[in-house]
Amino acid sequence: MRILVTGGAGFIGSNFVRCAVKKGWEVIVYDKLTYAGRLENLNEVLSYIKFIHGDILDEGQLAKIIIDYNPNVIVNFAAETHVDRSINEPASFIKTNILGLFSLLENVRKYDIELFLHVSTDEVYGDLWNDKEADEVYPLNPSSPYAASKAAGDLLILAYGRTYGLRYRIVRPCNNYGPYQHPEKLIPRTIIRLLHGKPAVIYGSGMQIRDWIYVEDCVEAITFVLEKGSDREIYNICANMHACVKDIIEEIIKIMGYDPAKFIIYSKNRPGEDMKYAMKCDKIQKIGWKPKVTLYEGLRRTVKWYLENKWWWMSVIDEKYVLSDAPW
Repeated sequence: MRILVTGGAGFIGSNFVRCAVKKGWEVIVYDKLTYAGRLENLNEVLSYIKFIHGDILDEGQLAKIIIDYNPNVIVNFAAETHVDRSINEPASFIKTNILGLFSLLENVRKYDIELFLHVSTDEVYGDLWNDKEADEVYPLNPSSPYAASKAAGDLLILAYGRTYGLRYRIVRPCNNYGPYQHPEKLIPRTIIRLLHGKPAVIYGSGMQIRDWIYVEDCVEAITFVLEKGSDREIYNICANMHACVKDIIEEIIKIMGYDPAKFIIYSKNRPGEDMKYAMKCDKIQKIGWKPKVTLYEGLRRTVKWYLENKWWWMSVIDEKYVLSDAPW
């Protein structure tokens, strides 16, 4: 299998690339290398892959790559993903997550790519605080500019399937965490703040419930969908390891040897904050996948990785999103 991985130098993308290399797949990575996509994320596998620097908005460059390398499959991780940034700077989310995806789809259509797998998010379903778990046909009801841009992308793919016969598969993972996640995200941000002697920050009450999946489990699920999934289907990816934000932060503080009572501060809630994400994952379980890493074990592994790899995050700390106590 020859795979073009767009956004393959980002958090989930780079973990997927390592998994694909272990499977013996031929991998071409195409990444813009924004603040969250870093070549260092691929250090372990650079000698086994082809890396190309570029933007998915560049339809012409994408076409050249497809002609030159003739991939069987395109797996798209390329996206702007941080909710806080989407509140402050929504334009880049619209450009990358909608127009960039359009550029990809046009190339998939023109060059008759065998399969297009797109990585979406559970956030497209919106807040499920007073509702049931969302299956793959649950109505989309996004709350943030980020989630709305991802929902728009999903609908665009469905339309290309209906109109042009595009072979696609969409995956909607729950909250990923683990090695190589950018410091602006909740778990690495908490770890790094504690290492700087600063308390963890909780938006609102901290009772926001998420389903947490260790990134290696998530990328294994994506490979299952590639190998065993069906065309023109959507697959939720979840671990059924639900916990509120406050519980996650308290567990990290304990793992690092601090007292939660002394190392938490509260800040105002984000605009449009969703209180609960929850999905049904019967469909992906039917093709044989299930998570392996428990939440507690995953958090311990993640803390250990950030403690042992300070070189990776020290140079990319954005004080606006990591060390500042101010919200979003």
